[in-house]
Amino acid sequence: MKRRIVAVLTGLTTSALVAAAVVIAPEATAEPGTVVRFPRGASATRYAGGAFDACAAPPLSTMIAWTASPYRAIGIYVGGPNRTCAQPNLTPAWVGSVTRRGWQLLPVYMGLQAPCSDRVNSVKIVPSTAAAQGTSSAGDAIAAMTALGLRPGSIVYGDMENYTSTDGPCRTTVLRYLSAFTKELHRRGYLAGVYANLGSGAKHLAAAYESTSYARPDAIWVARWDGSAKLTGLAGVPDPLWNVHQRAKQYVGDHDETYGGVTLNIDSDSVNAPVATVIRPYVLVGRTNARTAPTRSSAAAGVLENGTPLSVICQTPGTEVHGTRVWNKLSNGTYVNDHYVNTPSKTGYSAPVPRCYYPFQVTATDGLTKRSGPGSSFRSQGSLNSGALAWSYCQKPGSRVAGTRIWDRIDTGSYVTDHYLTTPSKTTYSSPLPRC
Repeated sequence: MKRRIVAVLTGLTTSALVAAAVVIAPEATAEPGTVVRFPRGASATRYAGGAFDACAAPPLSTMIAWTASPYRAIGIYVGGPNRTCAQPNLTPAWVGSVTRRGWQLLPVYMGLQAPCSDRVNSVKIVPSTAAAQGTSSAGDAIAAMTALGLRPGSIVYGDMENYTSTDGPCRTTVLRYLSAFTKELHRRGYLAGVYANLGSGAKHLAAAYESTSYARPDAIWVARWDGSAKLTGLAGVPDPLWNVHQRAKQYVGDHDETYGGVTLNIDSDSVNAPVATVIRPYVLVGRTNARTAPTRSSAAAGVLENGTPLSVICQTPGTEVHGTRVWNKLSNGTYVNDHYVNTPSKTGYSAPVPRCYYPFQVTATDGLTKRSGPGSSFRSQGSLNSGALAWSYCQKPGSRVAGTRIWDRIDTGSYVTDHYLTTPSKTTYSSPLPRC
């Protein structure tokens, strides 16, 4: 992003990153689509619209004033050894306050930079330990996210600034680092994104999209200061790649804008991609059981009394209770019917609570057919390209495909066979997806 020649280092040192990574590096997994292991309390969140990023998270008063802006999302620098600006405002309380006011967050981790980076004073990747450093950077990013209250299922965008695109060994080092970063985030239940310049990192990631040598990130945030908010037509990044809520673009660099009487120096972004998942506080109205799934017949997970504070992360469909099929998923992975929660709507979904989604990449290189029901004989409803995210929200049995009868229902209402998704199981249901 626009930030900046690094003079002061924060977070882990290069030597600490290397030392930690040697210990925690996971076993190699299949590429380019790697398994995502969402924990019970996870859910992914996405956003489409305008966004901005600034070197430091603005004070809450500025965020309130900027509700008059066309933006509803902000990039935040959660950590990294190359993070430049101090972040005195970036606290769990700030996260809670701005998200309750409708802001979405795009977490950015300013990790190690390319050996041939334009930024001469940055902490750079060591080619011989690139994979170990990428793994350690992912762990450091998760620690920073956790400290801010950003939940599993969130995306983290690794910031890879511009570098010499014609340097072959440097390109390989960057891809190895980002591949390990992606795999470790997936292993620990997070989505992986990359912010990169169109002429270097973005182009190289696109060229390696189907490579069996590197794990593919879930989303890409392209820096291209051409003044156009369009997310398509990017030279070197073909439109079929990362095309299902998987793209963002920084289209205007450093400039001032004023809203609500407050001026900020920002970059402008267009987004249709995953963002952070956060807790949304509500209160129980009445007395009911928490359930292990969004159904009345599922096992009780404890009695909740009137006035109990609830940590809601998303809403999902389930069986009807008192006129509503909407259920709230809590941060501990249990569910409460919306009839008993003081959300704005008692019959439908309530903004700003997102829907519960568990996105997995499509592994079929020729694409994956979407069906009107859970079986190969059901009517085709289009297809998902290789590497696209299938935004699953429940699973059910259907016709057998290559050893599994499990089908995933996705955000469009269609079904896709689980065999060609990066879910943990290839033969049975994958936690934490509920049954349809």
